[in-house]
Amino acid sequence: MPRGEHLGEFEELVLLAVARLEGVGYGVSVRREIEKRAGRAPALGAVYATLARLEQKGCVRSREGEKTPMRGGRARRHFALTSLGASTLRASREAQERLWEGLDLGRASREP
Repeated sequence: MPRGEHLGEFEELVLLAVARLEGVGYGVSVRREIEKRAGRAPALGAVYATLARLEQKGCVRSREGEKTPMRGGRARRHFALTSLGASTLRASREAQERLWEGLDLGRASREP
């Protein structure tokens, strides 16, 4: 990902859900994964918009699945993490770990 383009919080959640679903994730399953693991219930439209943005950034790739009669002959679009997406997630995690290192939130904060 080009310098200066960092993941937003929701982009990171979507990307982590895609990674957990190991290439078979689609919009609804990504939403369910976020709901199950993060306790958030995002709008499906927000999930699809974020998946499209992550695909434009090169963090995920998509493929069309099989057409099914259950979906009126339409196919699902499945998403998978790319190597850029994986390295972006690792970099994000490492940055957060550096920020958390040695931080004690139990102490009273000092007012400026």
